[in-house]
Amino acid sequence: MTRFLRQIWFDEQGQDVAEYAVMLAVILVIVVGTIRLIGSNANNVFSQVASSINQ
Repeated sequence: MTRFLRQIWFDEQGQDVAEYAVMLAVILVIVVGTIRLIGSNANNVFSQVASSINQ
């Protein structure tokens, strides 16, 4: 059992997977934040355009 745990601990491929997972999480947070920001601004713009067309 200890040999298995050491093999996992020192396996560099496992570290690569963890690093890619962290990078993916950071990218997803940035993308979701950007979409939320652009989405709320786009909603305001479309509302202003719609109200100016109706006048």
